Amino acid sequence: MQAAQDFGANYKIPRRFGSYDEVLDDREVDAIYISLPNSMHHEWTIKSLEAGKHVLCEKPLAMDENESRAMFEAARKNNRVLMEAFMYRCHPLTHAVQETIRSGGIGEVRAIRTSFCYRTTRVEGNVRFQRQLGGGGLMDVGCYCLSFSRLIAGAEPIAIHGQAHFHETGVDDVASAVLTFPSQLLASFICGMSLQADNTATICGSEGYIEIPIPWKPPVKGATYVIAHGMPPRMDAGAKAAPVNPRETRTIDAPMELYALEADDFAATVLGGQSARITREDSLGNMRALDELRRQIGLSFK
Repeated sequence: MQAAQDFGANYKIPRRFGSYDEVLDDREVDAIYISLPNSMHHEWTIKSLEAGKHVLCEKPLAMDENESRAMFEAARKNNRVLMEAFMYRCHPLTHAVQETIRSGGIGEVRAIRTSFCYRTTRVEGNVRFQRQLGGGGLMDVGCYCLSFSRLIAGAEPIAIHGQAHFHETGVDDVASAVLTFPSQLLASFICGMSLQADNTATICGSEGYIEIPIPWKPPVKGATYVIAHGMPPRMDAGAKAAPVNPRETRTIDAPMELYALEADDFAATVLGGQSARITREDSLGNMRALDELRRQIGLSFK
């Protein structure tokens, strides 16, 4: 309770609670944000929905597809909104990239490649390294790469192939995958918690390609993406070869911070009837792909 009091005082929050149950019992609380370890999403999302609260639940939605389905069924029964919290989906940068693709800016999309990696030495007490809590690189950051690939493809993968390196704690600390979509579009990614990468996204089309330097946490001001056309620099022409691909950098500003955008999107769904930015089918599809990848690499939470 003291931690809640201190936090509330620091941020001038008038109502403070000593337990999760106290929050659920308060009739003036309309919505709950679930940011607990993955293994606790299912239990506390359902409890919140049954208490009459709308829920914004952190990614990945649950430990597996079955838990996710049970959570959405609880939302349906209690006539409440449940939305998965992929905040990058709410930034106008993501929307601008989608519109560029829809308008034919790079022709037919044929390949997607993404990375989301970080190197941490803080393992002790880190929930991401605890299998029983739903840890691992795939669940922590690989889910972004899956979500993005499925968003751009506009479909569910028909084939998934994954590999992983395991940390001594029993979870994947490096994982990679290749996905095939119905149009034969290919997507590849690498993710992990013990390596570094550029953490970018590239969308390759028949007439050009899009580079997104910061796809996962775009800034409020000055978020950019690049549209390039033509051939890249010739690899055999030496260091003096000039690039021959025209490049256009587009800058996108957001009206507020990324998580505020997400909160407003969620509120608009709850209060204004706006379609959820991440739908039930979208969340179930992402969870299904995560389940298959975990099956292939041999990571079970049971």
